[in-house]
Amino acid sequence: MLTRRIIVCLDVDAGRVVKGVQFTKLRDAGDPTELAAAHAAAGADEIVLLDITATHEKRATLLETVRRTARELMVPFTVGGGIRSVDDASAVFDAGADKVAVNSAALADPTLITQIAAKFGSQAAVVAIDARASADRSHFEVKKTGGRDATGRDAVTWAREAQEAGAGEFLVTSMDRDGTQDGFDMELTRAIAAVAHIPVIASGGAGAIEHFDEVFQTGAADAALAASIFHFGLIRMSDLKRHLQQNGVPVRWPC
Repeated sequence: MLTRRIIVCLDVDAGRVVKGVQFTKLRDAGDPTELAAAHAAAGADEIVLLDITATHEKRATLLETVRRTARELMVPFTVGGGIRSVDDASAVFDAGADKVAVNSAALADPTLITQIAAKFGSQAAVVAIDARASADRSHFEVKKTGGRDATGRDAVTWAREAQEAGAGEFLVTSMDRDGTQDGFDMELTRAIAAVAHIPVIASGGAGAIEHFDEVFQTGAADAALAASIFHFGLIRMSDLKRHLQQNGVPVRWPC
């Protein structure tokens, strides 16, 4: 059985890591380079850095931040935010990333996924899906521009399209659960996993060790991503992985 991955996310705004609730009320969490190195040393399987204002501000990814962070890492490193073209992706790879995550630009032109996959391999093409549940939770709508704008598109339908376009992995974030520490949105994660034949990363809502146990034991996700619980020391990576290992979830150990 493949090991389940624990991924730490760095949401970066103006060169600093920030964290909020449901994509708002951001507070400073520290320097991305220092945090990435600390989380990797603690046992994180991967690091994801998202330049959360790049698309909204219509600018490129902060490449110097990516370079500084990449130099400190020996684990896979994914970078997203502001990637609108293959050239943008190339610049991020040149700065040290192992994968790129695309969202708004891919929604506008799914062939961007195909182009990135063709040039760098599908394993390097991560499609980030930020979704919010409808009032009756009958479906999930994809949001873009860092969660600011509605698309009117169903998350499951978009996952199918993105997968056909060449996506190698999905980063699925529940905007309803983001920063709440109430647990992953299992309905959203299961819905995407049901149509995916590529790895699914669950994101948004992690607040306790049991939340990771749930998302892995149900088979809904191949990896789980969190931010604030690790940035602010609410859960130790070693405690989390020890718990998962003792409960039959395969993880990379020791850490």
